[in-house]
Amino acid sequence: MDFELTEAMTEVRDAARAFAEKRLKPGAAAWDEDEAMPPEVLAEAGRLGFFGLSVPEEFGGAGLDPLTVSAAMEELARGSAAFQGCVGVHGSLVCTALARFGTPEQKRRWLPRLASGECIGAYSLSEPSSGSDAGSLKTSAVLDGDSFVVTGTKSWVSNGGLAGLFLVFVSTSPASASRGISCLLVEKGLPGFTLGKKEKKLGLRASDTRELAFSACRVPRAALLGSLNGGFKIAMSLLDGGRIGIGAQAVGIAQAAFEEAASYAKARRQFGKPIAEFQLIQAKIADMAMNIDAARLLVRRAAARLAAGARCSKEASMAKLFATTAANRVVYDALQIHGGNGYVREYPVERLFRDARAGEIYEGTSEIQRLIIAREALRGR
Repeated sequence: MDFELTEAMTEVRDAARAFAEKRLKPGAAAWDEDEAMPPEVLAEAGRLGFFGLSVPEEFGGAGLDPLTVSAAMEELARGSAAFQGCVGVHGSLVCTALARFGTPEQKRRWLPRLASGECIGAYSLSEPSSGSDAGSLKTSAVLDGDSFVVTGTKSWVSNGGLAGLFLVFVSTSPASASRGISCLLVEKGLPGFTLGKKEKKLGLRASDTRELAFSACRVPRAALLGSLNGGFKIAMSLLDGGRIGIGAQAVGIAQAAFEEAASYAKARRQFGKPIAEFQLIQAKIADMAMNIDAARLLVRRAAARLAAGARCSKEASMAKLFATTAANRVVYDALQIHGGNGYVREYPVERLFRDARAGEIYEGTSEIQRLIIAREALRGR
């Protein structure tokens, strides 16, 4: 299988690279300190089409395949992983869910606004007591006439403070566990729906992550995405694309750390010569380059299978597991190459070190990925 990008794919990747260089890299450190991204940068990204990469063209998006999108996501993450996380959740989870499972009216109403960035999407599956065991969620939705009455708390909602539309997974048949989960399209501002405080995170600090609270919040029955009690299938169907996105993010972070380390090693002199000439530094550089390349190829393989409509749960899990593990190793070595300078915020590797850590936790922990890979391998796949 050829993982080289076509000319059209390269144009999209280069556009993302140019935006990352011009708008993301210069501001990433300040946004990390402020724990927020400027609205004007989000608006500019919307005008350039980055929020609509995966939205079908008929609804104002670019209609790009997963391989092209993953290449763009890598470049955006290279500039700011927090920004890429915002775009990634919006696209791979929210827009994809609407495009696959939405009614014609739901698509007409939401997809053009999501594609333009006028409305940002958020995805809400986890709860304070429900993480890897997503089927055990407790937030309930009870049908009452033409509305669902929603009560409960959701946690770790990326884009929580930015979003105008939330995909909220709720229990509509508690006795049925995961087979009793539904997905609702919840608009910001509904009575009984409130945002919690912004989480103070180790990394990805500019990404707005919050709790959601529902107190007898009435959501129109027409806001049901897919079928009643069919929400868990929706959630699971989105995970492969989401995990490929996290893999691409990890490659972008690792690439940024590698570039910082290589540049620093050539400029930093000790014992009368650049530290890049020392064999132990060169060994780190070699391992970093090898792991980044391998991670990128695994991400592209998974994305290509997803684009072809082939089953790719094992490949997506491998891509996420390897890429996020490799990214953490790369940023560790990049910081080590910087020595004491890597430990202060003046140098980007300090932020990259913190940003990389989340990749092994969200969208399924590394432990969960190993379970999936083992299960698929034992089945003979």
